[in-house]
Amino acid sequence: MSRRIVVAIDGPAGSGKSTVARRIAEKLGFLYIDSGAMYRAVALYAIRNGTALDDMAHLAQLAEAAEIGLGEGRVTLNSEDVTADIRAPEVSAAASKVAAVAPVRRALVAKQRRYSDEASVVMEGRDIGTVVFPDAQVKIFLDASPEVRARRRAEDNGEDSAILEERDRRDRSRADSPLVQAADAVYLSTDGLTLGQVEEEVLKLVRARTSNGKEIVR
Repeated sequence: MSRRIVVAIDGPAGSGKSTVARRIAEKLGFLYIDSGAMYRAVALYAIRNGTALDDMAHLAQLAEAAEIGLGEGRVTLNSEDVTADIRAPEVSAAASKVAAVAPVRRALVAKQRRYSDEASVVMEGRDIGTVVFPDAQVKIFLDASPEVRARRRAEDNGEDSAILEERDRRDRSRADSPLVQAADAVYLSTDGLTLGQVEEEVLKLVRARTSNGKEIVR
């Protein structure tokens, strides 16, 4: 019988996972889910409501209540388009802290899993293959050297290396759902590879794991 497919792409900031995941989803006709955008949306919600970033109870309530929409490259929060707003530097900094709150993660993981009930998905983040979809048919851990990742973040968001190092530390050391490579994930370094080359490597893996797409339900 046909079944829906989950492609889980994890990796640290600046590894290229967002760009790759978006392109892979477009090529396959899958739904692209940017899990980081969901945490950014909750962070923006908290900032707008004046909620302290160490107030776990209220952050969890916001995560539960937030109506987050993803699709066609746009992000909505409670029906408002916040695609540009969630990329502000202060929201980026807050999102890393919000993502470390266990009740927030639980609330958003539940929302993320519901997407796969409706369509085949390509989801990227930092715990997709280990926590959100441990049974995903395709798991990839994208990485790059610290120097390459720092350069990319500086070019894309104007972040300096100190911000990247702090984000790496939080992601890897948080008690709940730290950034780690799933045991059955394929490791792929993007150093020295073009975007097209990375995309082709990922597509090869998807084809190999899904009988060339024959069992997929979009």
